[in-house]
Amino acid sequence: MDKFKIGIIGAGGIADVMMGAFKLATNVEVSAVTSRRLETATMFADKHNISEVYPSWQEMILSKNIDAIYVATPSNIKEEICIAAAGLGKHILAEKPFVSFSSLEKITNACRSNSVAFLDGTHFVHNPRTKQIKDNMASEIGSPKVVRSTFYYPLEDTSNIRFDVFKEPLTSVGDLGWYNIRAIVEFLDPETEILNVKASREVDNETGAIVRAGGIITYKDGKTSTFDFGFDLGVCLMDLDIIGDRGLIRLDDFVLDWKSGLGFDNKEHVLGYSLRQGMEEPKDWTYMPVQSEKPQAVIMIENFAKMATDPSGNEAIASINASLKTQKILDAVFEACDEN
Repeated sequence: MDKFKIGIIGAGGIADVMMGAFKLATNVEVSAVTSRRLETATMFADKHNISEVYPSWQEMILSKNIDAIYVATPSNIKEEICIAAAGLGKHILAEKPFVSFSSLEKITNACRSNSVAFLDGTHFVHNPRTKQIKDNMASEIGSPKVVRSTFYYPLEDTSNIRFDVFKEPLTSVGDLGWYNIRAIVEFLDPETEILNVKASREVDNETGAIVRAGGIITYKDGKTSTFDFGFDLGVCLMDLDIIGDRGLIRLDDFVLDWKSGLGFDNKEHVLGYSLRQGMEEPKDWTYMPVQSEKPQAVIMIENFAKMATDPSGNEAIASINASLKTQKILDAVFEACDEN
């Protein structure tokens, strides 16, 4: 069977890292690349043995030699690229974040109208651990009431695109906060509307970018979520607590798992999560192992290729809805940060 052929738009750092996952995926092949500078795309193609290089994304999406595109560009141009590619029948795997709910809605509407798949590049939702937690949550901790999340990723280089308020207008809210909010969508799944969002922020004086923020979201059904994220603290933290009426599930690597998340490669680590109930002491906490033969980024890519075979199916629809829910809450968080 022919492999699902993907063209990469944007030959920067994230695309370079993701090539490791693309090469491990069994059902896909990266067959083309383009970037803002032709020489950058050519160097990328040479490094990763990619057969075709295009001088522009406009030319790439016209190619009959690709089935889909992986969009690893700045957020401010994703809408134009995705809508144009969807109109030509190309399936869309797009790195988060997006500039706004309105923009993402336009992208996903274009995908639906043209019967192509859309998937945002959030790895952890494809980790077998996420499914195991969701399947077992009711029996292990009861009904989830609270999600607490922290994602700190040290980054001091203010020339990095994440500090560019034109290309990445949501700055750290979009780059890091997306994961905090996606955890709410995946695990808390509030059944009612947001009652209130409160947030505080720290802004980089040189660039005007939000470099750290924290706050709380409350819902009309009584569920709550606290979140913290930022670039300016000297430690990588990826903590997640899911608290139900009968216990707690805890992860300390919910974004990029220690075993094989991008940037980590510890084959000896046992993928899983901690379970606590009642008045248990630390010696009584239970570690729940999870079996996974592939890194979560590889599973995401393979799932994308499968989704493209049925872009109007339940899985594809659920994926789009999760992306939209995440962006809608993210916009509310950004607005709350802006107010303060």
